[in-house]
Amino acid sequence: MSCRLRCQFLGSKSPVRFLANTNLNLMVKMVDDSRPVAQRMVESFLNKFFPSGYPYSVNEGYLRYTQFRALQHFTSAALSVLSTQSLLFAAGLRPTPAQATAVSWILKDGMQHVGKLICSNLGARMDSEPKRWRILADVLYDLGTGLEVMSPLCPHLFLEVAGLGNFAKGMAVVAARATRLPIYSSFAKEGNLSDLFAKGEAISTLFNVLGLGAGIHLASTICSSMQGKLVVAPLLSIIHVYSVCEEMRATPVNTLNSQRTAMIVAEFVKTGKISSPADLRYQEDLVFPGRLIEDAGNVKVGRSLHEVVSPSKLRQFKETFPEEKFLLNRGSRWTDMILEHDATGEDALRGWMVAAYASDMERLAREPSTNISQEAYEKMNSVFSPFVAELQAKGWHTDRFLDGTGSRFVF
Repeated sequence: MSCRLRCQFLGSKSPVRFLANTNLNLMVKMVDDSRPVAQRMVESFLNKFFPSGYPYSVNEGYLRYTQFRALQHFTSAALSVLSTQSLLFAAGLRPTPAQATAVSWILKDGMQHVGKLICSNLGARMDSEPKRWRILADVLYDLGTGLEVMSPLCPHLFLEVAGLGNFAKGMAVVAARATRLPIYSSFAKEGNLSDLFAKGEAISTLFNVLGLGAGIHLASTICSSMQGKLVVAPLLSIIHVYSVCEEMRATPVNTLNSQRTAMIVAEFVKTGKISSPADLRYQEDLVFPGRLIEDAGNVKVGRSLHEVVSPSKLRQFKETFPEEKFLLNRGSRWTDMILEHDATGEDALRGWMVAAYASDMERLAREPSTNISQEAYEKMNSVFSPFVAELQAKGWHTDRFLDGTGSRFVF
């Protein structure tokens, strides 16, 4: 049994029907859609290529990320057609653009698998720095494609050039796929990761097809000669890398790694404020994320235990903060921090704040103090609970710390 009510939304020319079943679940059905065709097409496009509930179901920056992702895939597909045509010319064939498009799916084997195997060992680093590795993946892809485009210039080295190009592209494929999940996760606002992934792949597919069409057109006209390829291919590559850089700049990754932790601590120690992932994303160094930040205590994470602490002094360092899961060794240029094997993001934050406060106190003190580490530790404890609460309220995940292949210890 259900009751039906026909009414019309204010400001809409299309009446809707509300259906309420016996379980009191309310459903809405469009009776007559009299909206303009353009408006219906836009809504249909959004439904097919954007997550349900967009823009309220995703985090800030998703639209900009998607725009540049589309441009990235468009240029990548066009480049693949030109590179394949060049490879076939170098091999002594004279392919049509359509043949180049078809064969591009076959030439991904061989040395590409070797590149995949090598890059698969770097997964932990990709978890820690997904943005950097995503950019590196596209640079490697363009490098491999560039070698393929130039292969007709040295046909006697066809196997070497084509093999090296596919090797670079194999590494690029693994890095791009491995970083896809953490990047999509940063936009999933309502646990809608699968929807984000599916719609993102739909956008990629659409613009890959458009890019293949553009590549076929270029291969038939401007790029039918080697001179044309040497002009157009670098331009496409520049747009491709620029697009992926803008994608990553728009991505609000909310997990803690070395760079983001240092930036959060530095801002809090200096101003008492905490930025959200969306606010912090444009301050990240995407290419060289390992830089030391003075306001965060110049903390360096990742060195092995034997490089930082001699075995004879390990117990002494541990007894400095016996209840904590970190070791701090303050040097003249930086402070080394080593975490225990089960340390969380909060443990890393505690150690980072101690180092930052100690550095700040040392800078302001008129005379050196032997108790400066203990004073910094007490100051950290006095502010840590509200600090972490606000950090989590801003959307940061403090349950883990991604240090790549950083060394940890078991005491």
